[in-house]
Amino acid sequence: MPRFTPSILISDCWGSMGDLTFFHWGGNCYYKNKSRGSFAGTAAQQNSLDVHRRALAAWRTVPHETQKVWNKLAEPVISHKPPFDGTAHISGQNLFVSAYHGFATLGDEHCPTPKPYEPFPPHSVAFLDASLIDATSLQLRFKSFFPDGIQASRYQILMKVQLAKPGYGKKPGLMRNFLATAPCSNGEGIASFLIDDFIARWGLDLDEYQVHCRYVLLDRQTGYRNILTPLSFSIKLR
Repeated sequence: MPRFTPSILISDCWGSMGDLTFFHWGGNCYYKNKSRGSFAGTAAQQNSLDVHRRALAAWRTVPHETQKVWNKLAEPVISHKPPFDGTAHISGQNLFVSAYHGFATLGDEHCPTPKPYEPFPPHSVAFLDASLIDATSLQLRFKSFFPDGIQASRYQILMKVQLAKPGYGKKPGLMRNFLATAPCSNGEGIASFLIDDFIARWGLDLDEYQVHCRYVLLDRQTGYRNILTPLSFSIKLR
């Protein structure tokens, strides 16, 4: 892909403009022709889009004075999108929509109330094992660790997962969201994820897979999430 060269007038780019899309990879900025595919999306993607539309509609019902509270709460929140130098922040609408999506993912879709964005606690996740539950369902288990003194049950792990052929790299567009079957626990715990219809989802019926993941913590009290953490590993099923 062509690499974007910064200038005095434009130091960085991201997002789409005209027929071009700018993106970051490995610390560099590149651009490509904007995709204009006719694919309508999977049922899950359409459902996610519907949730987003409902979130935007809900924001429009929030009284102006409450929107100002959201804007004030969003001021210190660092954006998860570039530039990653601490200068980019989000709006109150961004914070509201993030909370709305978080609660919807947790199965509790509702109009959130303004709450401060608190720093997320330290935690770690490491792959443990994979097993077939039945002919179409795959279970992935991870070691999860939270220090004592933290209310770990306040959080639940949301993981984006892609199954690929051994040795193949990740394609973010093929990643699908899966919520841990239970909230986190203190100390050394187990986080389990049930990947239903895993063969049909990625069109691969193999004995071995390359697994690419990106996971976040969802705050069950606020609906907020932290920054994505990547994780890749291989599994053998038979």
